[in-house]
Amino acid sequence: MAESTFSASAYDRVYDAPRPELFFKALAEKVVGPGQAVGVRRDSRWTVPEPELALVLNAAGQVVGYTLGNDMSARDIEGENLLYLPQAKIYERSCALGPWILVGPDEATVRGWTLTLRIRRAGADVFAGRTEVGRLKRGFAELAAWLCRAQKFPHGAVLLTGTGIVPPDDFTLQAGDEVEIALADLVRLVNPVTKV
Repeated sequence: MAESTFSASAYDRVYDAPRPELFFKALAEKVVGPGQAVGVRRDSRWTVPEPELALVLNAAGQVVGYTLGNDMSARDIEGENLLYLPQAKIYERSCALGPWILVGPDEATVRGWTLTLRIRRAGADVFAGRTEVGRLKRGFAELAAWLCRAQKFPHGAVLLTGTGIVPPDDFTLQAGDEVEIALADLVRLVNPVTKV
């Protein structure tokens, strides 16, 4: 299973572009919280979690806190044709957030933190990875400003910042797996996996 050349190069090009990639992930009813099951599409053969720092924005578009996000992704659907991206990323239980909002730390502090991913199957670890938040190319306020540039969020919004941890191409989540995402040993988001 692999991404098409076009899909892979599109991501390379947007990384250095002036405008960041911002993608609508989900309405609240598609999002699950801690302990609730995240979904793997039944029509996907290659689905992975994407652990991400989540910026919590107020109605004015200011970053007021941080939490964890899991941006589930059906990589085979996405890789087949980039226009299938909404189908690969927006479906029931396709996003997990939580478990709480960290308030107070500034961006410099948060950029010093480590984000980790651990996947367990039948009680055994089958994948573990880590990345530094400081590897994010764009600043938090810059991302928030782009998101709010031509739209309003009267109740605020949660902006997932992208992943730096992706399991290998031969790995896919299965129903019954457990996904654990942690941020600097301060907060941990754990979700079982189910088929949707």
